[in-house]
Amino acid sequence: MAEETKTPKQNAGADWAQQVWLWPLEAARLALDSYAQWFADQKPAPSPASEQKPLAWTTPNTVVLQLQSMRLREFSRGNSKQQPVLVCAPYALHGALVADFAPGHSLVEALQRDGMNRIYVPDWCSATADMRNLSIDNYLAELNVAIDEIGAPVDLVGLCQGGWLSLVYAARFPGKVRRLVLAGAPVDISTPSELSKMVAALPRQAFEQMVRQGEGIVSGEHMLRFWNIPFNQHDVEATLQRNLGEGSDEASVLLDRFERWDRATLDLPGTYYLEVTEQVFRQNLIARGRFVALGRRIDLGEVRVPVFLLAGDDDIVVPRDQAFATAALLGTPPARLERACEPCGHLSLFMGRKVLSHSWRRIARWLQADLGDVAGAKISA
Repeated sequence: MAEETKTPKQNAGADWAQQVWLWPLEAARLALDSYAQWFADQKPAPSPASEQKPLAWTTPNTVVLQLQSMRLREFSRGNSKQQPVLVCAPYALHGALVADFAPGHSLVEALQRDGMNRIYVPDWCSATADMRNLSIDNYLAELNVAIDEIGAPVDLVGLCQGGWLSLVYAARFPGKVRRLVLAGAPVDISTPSELSKMVAALPRQAFEQMVRQGEGIVSGEHMLRFWNIPFNQHDVEATLQRNLGEGSDEASVLLDRFERWDRATLDLPGTYYLEVTEQVFRQNLIARGRFVALGRRIDLGEVRVPVFLLAGDDDIVVPRDQAFATAALLGTPPARLERACEPCGHLSLFMGRKVLSHSWRRIARWLQADLGDVAGAKISA
């Protein structure tokens, strides 16, 4: 008997904060049955411009470079000669504000608190019709322009899918990355996860159908309406790792901000989306040493810079074993490799108060440490 296809509403009992990261793949799975009819009835279009004022960033910053794919935001203060850090947020359903969500829940704020004063974040742009053919190479090329603008070498911090992009960049431009942090980053998809199992179960045609229906664009707003998994205060508390208190002003502010952040979706270029699903998640080309970036095959064994891997014990998007499996693919000597695991889900790795004050404090110290001949020596928590 064929396995019953569940709709997003039937899956609503799952952790909202983790499920939202799976939406583009789940949507493609459903494109094979009820989703196809739903799409036929409601022709997707690029997400409309929101009538609501965009959420302000938590930490003061300046846009120092505007490219087709991104606005490069600089969060700098004090010593302009300090080692620059670039935080590469995932280019997925939600924007880069995940790295600077709210006071006490901002990775940028946490790194500044621990002494890092030159921080940059590529604020990915929602895809428009003229961006439909942008590929992974386009995003790597513009990331390279941004790093040249900052001044290489940089310390590169990759969050979730920003992690595999950062790793590929470090392998393609080894002289431009000093140290590398990969947080909840999917790289070796042969290690099972909900993400990898979902993609493996789908034919390429399912993803192609979604792109065709969107006329070359994967509409975030359209997918979010279809996904329709509500969150509540418990979800926000679990994600942010704090008790908000019933009816408190603080709870109201954070719940409202979370709701607005959730609604502020990004559209993806169809070409980029198909390349990611096929090359990264279906064929596992990065881990297999067969991924080609800007004309050159990527060999992760040539990545020898110090690397810090961060994982979540309860992460269903990128489980601990998958996040740590990356270590075996690298040329980084064991003495230059650090690992940390937190008792949390995926989104908490970037927004959770406890994670930001624990593992990210350790990461900040590691980034600032003079590793020298004892590179990779344990940095106290």
